[in-house]
Order: sequence, then C-alpha cells, then structure tokens
Amino acid sequence: MLDVQHWLGALPPLAVYLTVAGIIGVESMGVPLPGEITLLSAALLAATGVVEPEWVAIAAALGAIVGDSLGYTVGRRGGRPLLVRLGRRFPRHLGPDQLARAEQTFARHGVWAVFFGRFVALLRILAGPLAGALHVPYRRFLLANAAGGLVWAFATTYLLFHLGRVAEHWLKNFSWAGLALALLAGVGSTWWLRRRAHRTPERDETVSAGTP
Repeated sequence: MLDVQHWLGALPPLAVYLTVAGIIGVESMGVPLPGEITLLSAALLAATGVVEPEWVAIAAALGAIVGDSLGYTVGRRGGRPLLVRLGRRFPRHLGPDQLARAEQTFARHGVWAVFFGRFVALLRILAGPLAGALHVPYRRFLLANAAGGLVWAFATTYLLFHLGRVAEHWLKNFSWAGLALALLAGVGSTWWLRRRAHRTPERDETVSAGTP
C-alpha cells in the first residue's frame, strides 16, 4: 500500500481522483485490481492535505457504481460462460471455488449481496457480472449498487482520513515527547555516571586506608 500511496502522491489531485475512479471502476467490472488499496492510499493522502477527502469519496463512489453497472451489463449479455472464462483467466481470484461461494451468497441473500458485497473483496469484483448473469432485476440491482457504493466509499474514506489525522497529530506530539525524554535520559545518565566516577576514587581510598 505504501508503494501505491507514494505513486498517487506524485500525481496532481485531479489525476488522483481519476485514478481512484478508474481502478475501482475496472475492478467492479470483474477485473481483479487493487481498488480497495487505492482508496485506502488516497484517503491517507487526504489526511496529509495532498487531496480533498470529499472528492476521493465521490470518485470512489462513482467508480464503484458505474463499474458495477457496466459489469452487470457484461454479465447479463455474457452469462455464466463469461464468468467461467474469467475464472480460467484469473484462477486465483475468480476460479470455480470463488465463483461457487459467490453464487451461494447471492442465492442466500439476494440483492443484499450486492450491497454487502462492496465490503468483501471477492464479491466486490464479482457482484456486478454475477448479478447480470443471474438476471437480477436491474432496478433492484441499481438501488443496492448505489447504496453500497456510496456507503463503502464515504465510510472508508472518512474513517481513514480521520484516523490518519489523529495518527499524524499523535506522532507529532510523540516526536516532541520523545525528544524531551531523550534529553532527560541523557542528562540523567551523565549525572549518574559522573557521580559514580566521583564515588569510585573515594571508595578506593577508603579501602586502601583500611588495608594493614
């Protein structure tokens, strides 16, 4: 994540927003990309003042909603054979076992799988294409998709933004506290060593005087 954050930090703000929207959008279409890592990195950048958190959240929400809708369209037209082909191309992410678990989740939770799938790595990739392939009614899908995308994007962005601000403030205070403790430790150790050095000759003289 540090590499992604460093890479995003080298971009102008507008390019960061477009990158966040693009990566999350392509991931939501069914292509395994680091969408969540990109969002987390952008939110932490917002905590440092490089970008604005509201625009990061808006970009992430738009990418999620549009990407899922495009994924739904592709899944609706391609059906299950498309998902099988994607599984052969990305076996680690979209293999038969992952696809079976996603289908079980849809069968159990229905359209709610689209909403909660935004918070789960596997379903975040498969929710759109799988909903289309299973012929979930588009209006119900769009409602769950929009709600999940907005909640996920804004909650993740602002949670990381505030945590980053708190951590930055704490580390700033800790740096001053650490410097003060280091100075006190240095002065204390110097005083102790000097006192010990003065007492050692006195003890040697006492021992020598008591020797017959």
